Amino acid sequence: MPRYLISFDDGAMNHIPEDEMPMVGEDSRAVVRDAKAAGVWIFGCGIMRQQSCVVATDGSMTAGPVPEIKAVVGGFSIIETGSRDDALTWAARIAKACRCPQEVREIMYDPES
Repeated sequence: MPRYLISFDDGAMNHIPEDEMPMVGEDSRAVVRDAKAAGVWIFGCGIMRQQSCVVATDGSMTAGPVPEIKAVVGGFSIIETGSRDDALTWAARIAKACRCPQEVREIMYDPES
């Protein structure tokens, strides 16, 4: 069955007032509970805002992009559904709960992952 990455950019939720964040959290967790009950949920989380570290193929490390100057992922969900349309339906529910647009991309299949 196809797996999909549903994600949003860092800062996409900046428009939400701080006092509304508990409700956003509860709405988001409700969608996750529904996705788990439906058997489509694989994993998901928000990503802490911080400067990343880039590790090269030779093992050397350099400071990575700073979120304020480059678009980076702010949070994501991975689901497994029967179709792209199903993934888009879940993404719409996540977008409503998180109060921000979601990007949907199919994950390439690898039988060993």
